[in-house]
Amino acid sequence: MQKFSIFMTLTLVSLSSVYAQQKALTYPTTAKGTVSDKYFETTVADPYRWLEDDNSKETAEWVAAENAVTDDYLKSIAFRPALKSRLEKIWNYPKLGVPFKKGDKYFFFKNDGLQNQSVLFEQKGLDGEPDILLDPNTLSTDGTIALADVGISKDGKYLAYAISRGGSDWNEIVVMDIKSKTMLTDSIHWVKFSGISWYKNGFYYSAYDAPADGQALSGSNQFHKIYYHAVGTKQTDDKLIFEDKEHPLRSFGAYLTEDEEFLLVSESESTNGNALYAKKTSEMDKPFEKIANGFDFEYNVIDHIGNVLFITTTEKAPLKKLITIDFVSPAKENWKTIIPESDRVLQSVDMVGDRLIVEYLENANTKAYFFDYQGKMIKEMKLPALGTVSGGSGEIGENIAFYSFTSFTFPTTIYKYDLTTDESTVYTASTVDFNPENYVTEQLFFNSKDGTKIPMFLVYKKGVERTGNNPLILYGYGGFNISLTPSFGVSRLPFLEQGGIYVTVNLRGGGEYGEEWHQAGTKLKKQNVFDDFIGAAEFLIKEKYTNPSKLAILGGSNGGLLVGACMTQRPDLFKVAIPIVGVMDMLRYQNFTIGWAWAGDYGRSDDNAEMFNYLFGYSPLHNIKEGTQYPATMAITADHDDRVVPAHTFKFMAELQSKHKGNNPVIVRIETQAGHGAGKPTSKSIEESADMYSFIMYNLGMNPKF
Repeated sequence: MQKFSIFMTLTLVSLSSVYAQQKALTYPTTAKGTVSDKYFETTVADPYRWLEDDNSKETAEWVAAENAVTDDYLKSIAFRPALKSRLEKIWNYPKLGVPFKKGDKYFFFKNDGLQNQSVLFEQKGLDGEPDILLDPNTLSTDGTIALADVGISKDGKYLAYAISRGGSDWNEIVVMDIKSKTMLTDSIHWVKFSGISWYKNGFYYSAYDAPADGQALSGSNQFHKIYYHAVGTKQTDDKLIFEDKEHPLRSFGAYLTEDEEFLLVSESESTNGNALYAKKTSEMDKPFEKIANGFDFEYNVIDHIGNVLFITTTEKAPLKKLITIDFVSPAKENWKTIIPESDRVLQSVDMVGDRLIVEYLENANTKAYFFDYQGKMIKEMKLPALGTVSGGSGEIGENIAFYSFTSFTFPTTIYKYDLTTDESTVYTASTVDFNPENYVTEQLFFNSKDGTKIPMFLVYKKGVERTGNNPLILYGYGGFNISLTPSFGVSRLPFLEQGGIYVTVNLRGGGEYGEEWHQAGTKLKKQNVFDDFIGAAEFLIKEKYTNPSKLAILGGSNGGLLVGACMTQRPDLFKVAIPIVGVMDMLRYQNFTIGWAWAGDYGRSDDNAEMFNYLFGYSPLHNIKEGTQYPATMAITADHDDRVVPAHTFKFMAELQSKHKGNNPVIVRIETQAGHGAGKPTSKSIEESADMYSFIMYNLGMNPKF
């Protein structure tokens, strides 16, 4: 069912080596303004405020000047073309998505290898001949128009799909008649953080009012609304279903049970916790029934049997449990627990056939089980290795389910599970130019600064020894209840092939050990996340996996904040830092687009003096010190990122270039016609990976041969 949520062989020539290692770069001069803000008793200068204007000529000129420096530096890395060629070769393998059924057809996505965007196929039954339904590559010549979401009507008659242009979170929804493959006149604009939930001859979606001129990519998003659109009508005729005029900073999403008997609405004011509303579609004239209050806990409807809704929740269960609520008598005293909280994180529940497929997270690995509807465990699902299960699809009354499995050295593989035989078989698998038998994955644990036990995964080539001199990339996230679990990443393979060690650390702030683990890395406890990451680096150095001159750190979005905070707190500990689309200005993040929704994790600088001082104490932008040698840094952002606006990175890098001492390069790579990462075309992904890994490997002193 649709669920709503808010809410990636050349030898170095001597001249090139001297250029990068001994000659300091000359950076563009960035003008400083006189803007300042007063927070309680503290005045904070913001000299680069002008870079927040993404429409100004001055900002465009600054971007061009910075990209010129970056392009020149990257061109000086002699092995970069060979690395890019290697990436293109290993990237070129078929990638398939999990099939899902509508009507008598199955639908799935497939990318032949180097296609910029994956193609949507349809086929009659499991043995039918696949036929292209929608090829997003025809929507633009450079692949920068991507599908953000698809929704197929229950009868399989219509396809509605959301288009994202240039990586923006803003979407346009259009409609296709599936049988004739003709586009209808429907066009829905200013859609954001929305699903497409079909009901009869139309669908529910979430949208904002049109932004003011010039504010589309940076203006604050307020007054989210849910609408119903009937096929063949104009957007101006769409029916308003749900809104809140008193609370502009809330988000709403609609979804239906598989049989379309219940319409559900989720209401949230941050990225964690929600209120839940429901009504029967046979009683659409009645108001919604509030099933659960917000916003301290999560409530997600899995499906229903009769009037009984099956719901996963964190209420009185930080590791999550499965309950049922009778829609006829929804009072809390009537709630029933079906699968109680255990000592592991309940990650997901699906209702397939006559049973529940239940996935748990155990030390950041997936364990899957079958339960009956009364909550009795039937058996464990055997998985091919330690790794991650995701994308399950199946329905009540159906005997076939699909799921995907992946691990660090296990490319994503689609499995078909037959409930009549209780057998799981490979449905589709891809052949990659990579031998997993040549690599090792191990999970280690270390104690953070306060004694908390933290897990990490290490991946490296067999034969790599702990000499204390190995190039190593340390990757983390640590926020928003997001769990980092084993997954296959083709872009990191050349680094591993050349003897590098890739480490993923499961920091507090994530969801690996439930809501308490998440909360231990939020607001006035955010420093725990940075301490965990720094502790991971120190552990790896102590255990002779690497040393500070061979250590790179990498993270994106909230992980970009992680890299920015750690490189400013411990510049001596890392040789290379790669903050990608990072949240760098912790005093003003809430002023842009959907930034206000992150306050549940971060707090706000205008909350109170204590919260301001805490944010000011670690905000990467505000903690760059004059005359300090910082790691070789390549910040990465994009001009159409309207999730974490590029001004975060612009201001951070302007300040870093102004105060940094030494010959380590500190450059910024600013992608055009790209956003926060979703929907990025393959060609741009390969270019970015080639640039990023060239920068890392070169500055770690590697001499790769491809």
